[in-house]
Amino acid sequence: MGTQNFLWTFAKKYFTVGVVALTISDRYASIVPVRGVSMSPTFNPHSSNHSSTLMGSNDDCVLVEKFCLEKYKFSPGDVVVFCSPTDHREKHVKRITALPGDWISSPGDALKIPEGHCWVEGDNFASSLDSRSYGPIPLGLVRGRVTHVVWPPQRVGKVERRIPQDGLPF
Repeated sequence: MGTQNFLWTFAKKYFTVGVVALTISDRYASIVPVRGVSMSPTFNPHSSNHSSTLMGSNDDCVLVEKFCLEKYKFSPGDVVVFCSPTDHREKHVKRITALPGDWISSPGDALKIPEGHCWVEGDNFASSLDSRSYGPIPLGLVRGRVTHVVWPPQRVGKVERRIPQDGLPF
């Protein structure tokens, strides 16, 4: 009888911990690996593999806060995690360079960002699949704002909001 009681108590405790962890991850904050070089030098500055498939020593892990999703509180320069507009199972990390109502200059054209959308770009323009390829992304695809690098230990720190000097906004 004692073993059965111990197993039941053990299962309840770990089930509760799992539900709490899932709630925190879904509603408040989560840790996300950043792969590839599209956000270099902000993330993975020493990465030599352009298409990492397994998290290795060159991948940064970041803290993603989700309070910004309540009313889509974003600013130009924020780094966000969002679902790919072409495959919702893929997650991307890019920097917001324009918000609804802002104008974007592209070669031979100008575009006003529509309501409910934002323009995102990687910090490494030469190696980034971003809004320059698929246009403005719906704010509903954004899953959170990156606030800190949490791994590797030598890179732990706050992620600064900055607007690229050679970006596309007017």
